[in-house]
Amino acid sequence: MRRVLGVDIGTSLTKAVVFDENGNSLAQASAPSKVHHLRGGAVEQDFEQVVGTVATVVRAVSAELDGAVEALALTGQGDGLWLRDAEGFPVRPAISWLDGRASELLTAWQENGVTREVFRRTGSGMFPGCTAAIMSYLDTHEPEVLDRAVVAGYCVDAVVQRLTGEITVDISDASLPFIDPATRAYDEAAIEACGLGHRRTLFADPAPPKKVFRLGRAGAALLGLPEGLPVTGGPFDLPACAIGAGVRRPGDGILTAGTTLACQVLTTDAVYDREGEPAGMFLCTPNEGEFLRGMPAMVGTAGIDWACKLLGIEVAEVGPLLAASTPGAGGITALPFLATSGERAPFVDAGARAQFRGLSLENTRADLVRALCESIAYAARHCLSAAGLSGTLYACGGGVRSPEWTQIFADVLARPIVIPDDPDVGARGAALVAAEAIGEPFDADLWAAKSTTVEHQPGAAELYDRGYSEYLTSLDVAREQWSR
Repeated sequence: MRRVLGVDIGTSLTKAVVFDENGNSLAQASAPSKVHHLRGGAVEQDFEQVVGTVATVVRAVSAELDGAVEALALTGQGDGLWLRDAEGFPVRPAISWLDGRASELLTAWQENGVTREVFRRTGSGMFPGCTAAIMSYLDTHEPEVLDRAVVAGYCVDAVVQRLTGEITVDISDASLPFIDPATRAYDEAAIEACGLGHRRTLFADPAPPKKVFRLGRAGAALLGLPEGLPVTGGPFDLPACAIGAGVRRPGDGILTAGTTLACQVLTTDAVYDREGEPAGMFLCTPNEGEFLRGMPAMVGTAGIDWACKLLGIEVAEVGPLLAASTPGAGGITALPFLATSGERAPFVDAGARAQFRGLSLENTRADLVRALCESIAYAARHCLSAAGLSGTLYACGGGVRSPEWTQIFADVLARPIVIPDDPDVGARGAALVAAEAIGEPFDADLWAAKSTTVEHQPGAAELYDRGYSEYLTSLDVAREQWSR
């Protein structure tokens, strides 16, 4: 039986899943990663601890198998900055995509036209936690760190380097913000616009599509796998989830209701409105000529976790509370922008902040929870509209494990949502790419066939259509306030 081991290195959790050729999960394991929230909006991770989680989960699933795997397929979190030396060891703690230390710099770039210039060239907006902003910040405040580094990359390619010895980067990771999607090469003028031309050597050349690496001696010893085992490094988690969920046709999209709200739509056209709002991402995929228009909003289950802590409830209580309120949340409306670093899609504003309006003594905590969940669903509609959704919509992530919240998403979006039965779609996508890369592709349609469809309710959809218009109006007013 053919088997591939997929590893998804998330921000707070690393998962390993072994898949057979029919897409069945044979073994799985997970291990938590530590996320350090520091002063000034800084968010960092210890690379050695993250590598340790990879070793833990790989060894755990390997112990459950009675045979070998054909390949190790890696995916994981994108953005941020993972600086390493020539041997793959960190020169400072990894800086997360959640990081907000470059917020003031990003605001200055918005005012002086840097973000718009980069967007015109690459189709990607920038936000405080993207590589360009963090590198520019370090170039001013920690230049000696950049001087010591040999490569400025991301989580997945950092792990690839440690396991294989290869300095590389997947084209999907490199897409934000310096890759021209039409040429799949760095746009040198975009790098210069961010003042990073003198740091150009830190950017690794993107690997060819479906590049296969080999597990080195040190990596084999760390993971307990055979030296020389084929290894693939990407795409990162957003496009990996799209592939694993079943996004195949132009116009199809995926909503990932995770820590953030990642919305993507597949397209074969690298043309975009260069004068539009500089936000979102234009991600290259493993298939040349195919792209994902990504709108990964900072809102998501992190906001639900905040609400649960504030209200003194468990996450398991969210579903019953949603059922205890009604569409419209008892008159409460909300803007869900709780991230310290603001918002990055479908607009970028480091000053974006949450609001709750319309509260009265008659409202309950069920109304508050529902208002927040409805506002996140409105944000999803905003993102998917900006990304150009026209086909089938798939969904994954912790948020859609709640039937009540999934129904809200379907009703707000006024369309059916297809939910894969296997929640580990990121690892699935990485495994599908790995199988194709080693020349023995799996049946992707067979893998995507196991799913559940949630239909929207026309009556609720009509109410939410009015609510969405009100949401956009409130957002316009709030953005004027934030700018002041």
